Amino acid sequence: MAKVKVTQVRSAINCAKRQKATIQALGIKKLNRPVEHELTPQIEGMLVKVAHLVKVENL
Repeated sequence: MAKVKVTQVRSAINCAKRQKATIQALGIKKLNRPVEHELTPQIEGMLVKVAHLVKVENL
């Protein structure tokens, strides 16, 4: 499977609770701290929901 590096670049302060929960489920704790994940359909769906908050790079 392909790997992706996910970095939060915008704050989730005024976002919906579901989006905050998705950020937390991705394992992102602070802004500008990258997290690596295998690109599965579940992770891909999560990234679509919070695309306006994160930057995704293929590895």
